[in-house]
Formats: sequence, C-alpha cells, structure tokens
Amino acid sequence: MKNMITELLSPAGSYESFEAAIGAGADAVYVGGPAFGARAYAQNFTQEELITAIETAHIHNRKLYLTVNTLLKNRELDDQLFEYLLPYYEAGLDAVIVQDLGVFSFIRRNFPDLDIHASTQMTVTGPEGMRFLEEKGATRVVPARELSLEEISAMHKASPLEIETFIHGALCYSYSGQCLMSSIFGGRSGNRGRCAQPCRLPYSVTMDHRKYKGDKDFCALSLKDICTLDILPDILEAGVMSLKIEGRMKQPAYTAGVTAVYRKYLDMYLSGKEYHVLEEDRKYLLELFSRGGSCKGYYDMYRGPEMMAFANEKKSGNIQPEIRKIKEKIHGNLILSPESPVILEITCKGQTVTAMGGEVQFAKNQPMEEQRIRQQMEKLGNTDFQWEDLNIEINGRIFVPVKVLNEVRRDALGQMREALVGCQKRAQVTKQQTKSQNQTACHKKVTDSLPVYVSCERSDTAEILLNETGITGFYFPFDTMEKYFSPELAASSELYLSTPHIHRGEIPEKWLRSAQKWLEQGMKGFLVRNLESYAVLKKMGYGGKCVLDASMYTWNDQSVGFWREEGVLRNTVPLELNEGELKHRDNTSSELLLYGYIPLMLSAQCVRKNLFGCTGKCETAYLKDRYNSEFPVKCSCDPWGKNISEKAKYCYNIIYNSIPYGLPGEKDQVKKLNLHSLRLAFTIEEPEKAKAILKEFRTVYQKNGKPSGRRYTKGHFKRGAE
Repeated sequence: MKNMITELLSPAGSYESFEAAIGAGADAVYVGGPAFGARAYAQNFTQEELITAIETAHIHNRKLYLTVNTLLKNRELDDQLFEYLLPYYEAGLDAVIVQDLGVFSFIRRNFPDLDIHASTQMTVTGPEGMRFLEEKGATRVVPARELSLEEISAMHKASPLEIETFIHGALCYSYSGQCLMSSIFGGRSGNRGRCAQPCRLPYSVTMDHRKYKGDKDFCALSLKDICTLDILPDILEAGVMSLKIEGRMKQPAYTAGVTAVYRKYLDMYLSGKEYHVLEEDRKYLLELFSRGGSCKGYYDMYRGPEMMAFANEKKSGNIQPEIRKIKEKIHGNLILSPESPVILEITCKGQTVTAMGGEVQFAKNQPMEEQRIRQQMEKLGNTDFQWEDLNIEINGRIFVPVKVLNEVRRDALGQMREALVGCQKRAQVTKQQTKSQNQTACHKKVTDSLPVYVSCERSDTAEILLNETGITGFYFPFDTMEKYFSPELAASSELYLSTPHIHRGEIPEKWLRSAQKWLEQGMKGFLVRNLESYAVLKKMGYGGKCVLDASMYTWNDQSVGFWREEGVLRNTVPLELNEGELKHRDNTSSELLLYGYIPLMLSAQCVRKNLFGCTGKCETAYLKDRYNSEFPVKCSCDPWGKNISEKAKYCYNIIYNSIPYGLPGEKDQVKKLNLHSLRLAFTIEEPEKAKAILKEFRTVYQKNGKPSGRRYTKGHFKRGAE
C-alpha cells in the first residue's frame, strides 16, 4: 500500500485556518462556503476568500474541497445551488462533499467534470453501497465512522473509488446522517449543519424506571475524541487514501498543530522507515485539545465504555503551535536600461512570465544603487512567493521611481499567479433545465381516504393488529414476518419485510432465502432504511420492490426524481420538513408518517453495555434528561432476526423520542399534500395501546371522527427545521 497515493486532509473553518493547514503540510483542505455546509456555525468563507483559497491551493499543488453536505429544500436547490457553485467551479474547485442525492444528481448534470465525494452523512456502511455510488458517478466515499478496518478493506477491494476516513477529532455518538436529536429538541438540524450537540448534555440511565445511574454531570452519550497515530499504518494498509482530520470549528493553531503531527508520521510511514510514535507527540495532541482523553475510534474495536468520556469537559494546554505561511520559490531577472521600460522576468515551476512598465531614467546626480533596488524588489509581503534568487542587470547610471518598481513587481507576481492557476480554471457552463414537478409527477385525484400502512417492531403488537380492518399493508421485521406470513395473508394485505436500520456485513443466507420464498408466495417487497440494503436488494433484482423509509432522505424533488428513476415503489416523507415546505414538494409517490416514536439516534454504542454490561438481549434502557423526560433506548441485538446466525454482529441502539409524534388533528392539512399513502409506526407500544392508537387514527382519517386528546408532538410538521 505504500505506493498508493495518499492525502492528508485538514479542516478549515476560516481563511486563517486554511493557511495554517497548508503551511503545516496538508495535501488538501476541506472548507465550508457561505451556505450548504455541515458546520453552519463555523466562521466559514466568503465567496472572495473561497476563490482565493482555491487559487492558493493550486499554486502550492494542493487541493481544496467544498462541503455541500447538507439536505436542501426545493427553493434552495432550484434557485440557489447553481449560482452558488458556479464561481467556485470556474475557479477550479477540486471536489464537493455531498450528502443529498438530489444535490448529487443536480451536480452531475450541471457540473459533469466536478468530482463528488459522498459524505459520511450518507451513512455508507458497505461495499454494495459504495458500488452503487460509483455507478452514479461519485469519485470518493467517506464511509460511516463506525466501520472497522476489516470492513473498510472489503470496500476497498470491491470498488476502485477513493476512500477517505477520519483519523483525528470529535466523534458523533450517532451514525452521521442518522441523528434527529438536535432537530427534534430545538429545531437545529444536524442535517442542516446546525447541530446543538445534545449528546454532550447530562443524562442518567435506568433499566427499570427506578434505579438510575449517573448524576447531574454524567454525560452518558459523550464520546472521547479519536487519535489514530498508533494505527495509521493499519488504516493505510486497509485501503484508505485520504486521512481526514475533523475540526472546522477549531482555531487555526489547532489545525496547524494537528496537521503538523500527522504530516510527520505519514511521511515516516511513506519513507519506509520503522514506524514508531513518540510519547511526546501523543501528549502534544492531548494538550492541543482533549475531551476525556482519546481513543482509536471504531477501527479496531466495535464499541465499549473505553470510548466514552462520560463528561463534557474540554481541555487544552497552554501551547501555541507555529503557524507558518507556505511560499513558492521564484527565480527573477530584472533588467534596467536607460530610456527603456523596467523588465522583470520571473520563473516558477516551469512557468515564465515577463512584466514591463514605466521607464528607466538616466541618473542626473547620484545613480540608484543595486542594494536599494534589491531591497525594494524583495518586498513580497503576504504573497505566495519568495525569492530563490534575483539577478539584477543594471546598464549604466540609472534612476527608477520606487513606484514603478512596485508596479512591475506586482504585475509579474500577478501574472505568475494566473499562470500557475489558470490551467485549472474551467469555462463557464449553463444551467441545465430540469423537469418541473408537473412534468415529472404523476398527479392523482385527491381523495378523502388514503391507504394506511402499519409498521410493527414487536410480534405481539403485530398479532393483535393483524385482526384489525382498514389496514392496506404491513411492514414487519424478519421474526414477525416468519411468525405470521402465509400466502393467504399476503393475498389480503400488502406485506413488506423491513431491513435493519443499520446494515453491516452480508445479509444472512436464511434471511435471503426466506425473503425470496415469501416474494414467490405474494409478499409485496421491502421497507429499506439505508443505502447498503437498497444496493444489495437492487443487485438481486429487487430494486423495484423497495419502499424507502424516512431515513433515506428525499427533501427535494431532485431526490424524489432520483429515486423515481431507480424505480422504487415509494418514499417516506422527510420528518424535518414543515407543512408549507411539503406543499411545494412532489408527494405523489410518498407515504406520510401519521404516528410513531421518532428515532432520535442510531448508534453503534450501547447504553446498556456501557453502563450495566451486555446481556445480548433486546432490552430497553431509558435515558432521563435534566427536565425529567425519559427516552427509550432499544437494544437491537439481532438486527436481522433472532437465531438467524450463530452470533449476532453489528448490533446497535435506537434512541426514541420521549413522546410519540402524531397528527390526529391535521387531517385537512394532510389531505392537501397529495400523498400516496399514510403510515402508523409501532415500535415500543404494548399491543392494547397500539390497538387503541390505530382505532383513534382510523376514526379520524377514515371515519371523519374526532381526536382522542392523547398527547403527541407534531414534530416539524408546524415549525420545520433550521
């Protein structure tokens, strides 16, 4: 792997941080512009600064990537994105980092030669998802941070796409892109770059609602930062080519310090020397910034309390890393002859430019000395250049106004800058017309009654609801489908097999065999929660039998169109758009969640294991916040089904909201959204409670009855997300 091109990728939340990263040895820098970046509260770059940064990076043979890694609403994508990206595209921007598949397809269509890196916000967890993005035109994937070296290696072997992973900095408790906690709590969406970090707040934990573990300062969800100096060779050997440092919210000194240390060790590895990490360098990184110490991340362990800080205490030592500005060496030849213009020739990196200006005069009295001229010409200030050598040729007794020398020097340096960056600039492109909503959507007549689907995570709840009327179809996990499936049931109700929320590793053979048998006997298809599951099912020929859950984001009509072209059955309305925004979205192939406990987080960590030990049982723990609200934490110990494999692997936690989401009083508004269908999602409810809730919503939506007065949150249906 030592012959593979490698890249040290550093963060920059400001132009000063960009210069610090380049000066410390970064091969590439990722930045946020004035909009659409996943760090909305970073200082970020103005348009002018960003264009300057692109040019400066190219002068020094470095690269610059722009984050466009948030989910966009229709008006943003249709009215703003093209004009936003165009000047950066023309300036030679190297790549964009993207989460939204609508944004992805828009950029492929409008800027076809601009590289697209699939953000870690896409939650790419396996080789098939990676292959899918390769087919769609991505050039790089940033997989989920939870993946092991073994999984990353498998992805590398499966696809030629570049792999970029995080090697230092903060870890999210949730799989990136699968967290709604900040959004639901306060309207600040992590999918919009505005995460308020509620995972860093204190929570106590219980298994039985009685005995709690933790106090007012105990942060049950707060992870340590990662530091991978010791396993850097292993990461590279697994197939990672871009080593990414987290920290666009950090100061320039932090960027400079961390970049310099990793530059040192990457060069050590690439040189073939014995790889050995000095204790003083580990200590230096901890003094730069520490959150309860550090860990190696998920690369060589699945999860555990060793990765947890259990506190929100941030520490930094009294050290100030050197911030230096990198300079390119230039060779110059200045010719000064009486009654001739000043001539300055500059050479850099094989490029030669010549500037001429003013007029050299005969010296009437004291001629101008070379030292005085050299002193003036060597004033390169805050430019990207420094003199390697400057030859000054003086022919006779001459005098040159200092102003003329300054003008010629600035002209020559400007020409050289343009010569070095000009070859990477692009010609202007024209915005491609997109089909309007009316052209792409198959509008149907609005009716009083829409099909109602029910998803059930518990088999006992499913059993009682199967006897109810007014339900068009059911979404069942494997265990429930195995227990209740029959050709007769499939003939009377649409049945869909739910995939796990997180897909790691291969689908168990028993799951696949059973799914194929059920499809042959009338099962309608699958409820898909992630890209990996969809890509695997598509490869098997089942892409047209997939219903996308809300975690497969379709915020805008471009993303709706993307999946329509894929041929999926339907999508689920995003949970973070409000009623007004949904009115301007194409909902004709969409299912709206009417009721359910919203998953706030999906995490590879386990609250139960970290605090009470692992039992391997699908139990439920409870988090209690400072307002005494309790949040169920479901342990998904067997994602594909009980007894489906010898040993459950890649289990995860689902943290649900404290109160359920429900729209019993919004029938009139829902009716105007031109939807395909409605859904009630039952997760932790006891059977009789689920039956009562179903009855309430059937009474309201199918029989024009009144809501029961039961307590619900309307989520973002009214307020929306920032």
